[in-house]
Amino acid sequence: MLTRSLLHAHVALRRVLVVAPSLAVAGACAESDGDRAGSMTPARSQQGSELRPQDVAQATMPSVVVLTMRDASGQPSSLGSGFVVAPNVVATNYHVIIGASGGSGKRLGAEESAPLVGVVASDPEHDVALVEMATAQRPLKLRTTTRFTIGERLFAIGNPEGLEGTFSEGILSAIRPLGKDTILQLTAPISPGSSGGPVLDSRGEVIGVATATFREGQNLNFAVPSIHLERLLARRSAPLSFSDASPRKQSGFAERFGERNTSGVAGENFQWEGEFDFQSGYTFSLRNKLAEPIQEVICLVVFYDREGNPLESDLVQSVGLLGPGLAQRVHSRVDPSVKRITTNKSGYLQYSFKPSTRVEFRILNFRIVR
Repeated sequence: MLTRSLLHAHVALRRVLVVAPSLAVAGACAESDGDRAGSMTPARSQQGSELRPQDVAQATMPSVVVLTMRDASGQPSSLGSGFVVAPNVVATNYHVIIGASGGSGKRLGAEESAPLVGVVASDPEHDVALVEMATAQRPLKLRTTTRFTIGERLFAIGNPEGLEGTFSEGILSAIRPLGKDTILQLTAPISPGSSGGPVLDSRGEVIGVATATFREGQNLNFAVPSIHLERLLARRSAPLSFSDASPRKQSGFAERFGERNTSGVAGENFQWEGEFDFQSGYTFSLRNKLAEPIQEVICLVVFYDREGNPLESDLVQSVGLLGPGLAQRVHSRVDPSVKRITTNKSGYLQYSFKPSTRVEFRILNFRIVR
């Protein structure tokens, strides 16, 4: 079981795009001689020379942001990464903000989070978006070339599995066509929670936005080229509310990568473990409606009071393999007051085994086992 303290530590959501293995290999291209400049980077290399990995990390990590998106009830709906591309502007994946009503961002190393004002530009087709955050400073420089060198050293920064500020190294392993677009394949690890984080070259310039990983392979990670961010920056507008700017619509890249839908798993059959008021343990079933086995299901259980307002939330993770068409009972515990507020009495200090108010099961993530 994952505790609520982990939720506050940003282990609320692991976002994974499962990549279809049918992408064709694109040929390696020569490095461009005329990379266009983006915004200022915290530390420039001398005459384009490479930086040591520790220098890249030191110069760029203060510009990376942990994003926590929330729904209309103020409950967590997604977790992702982002990075500063202009004063008060943070870049991330479009799929990180889908369906959100608001959110907050926290720069790596900062003590406090800051609210996100709204969306200043979005490109669902290429899975990138720009959001306004008042405390977002120290923009990173964008390397907006459309030509790359296979084998060049790359670095990724994100918050995988909620582990804030993870810096990893790899190489550009392929440039792959995706319809009329191009996507970068790299060996630098991109784990759940790193969606929207920067992928940097050896000069500390942003070469792409981390967007997906092929979980069934090894070191098969993908990034959207940063040229799409440059185009977004050129058409920024006044911030729109998240509900207006990011309706529940799949991003173009996510559709083509075959992102799985969390509706394939359901939570149901809630029951308190005992009838006395101090017995606040509960169980419910996770049912796999898919034709494939799954594991590592993460579910947010939301309890509502008698007026229909959110009362409590509890983050729960399944243990073991869950076969196709089967179900598994999951156990957790909340404060006893939740039981007293949501459940009718059946006798003196005794309560029904089922709440009389609504209990919602939000399937945040799971992993398909192949």
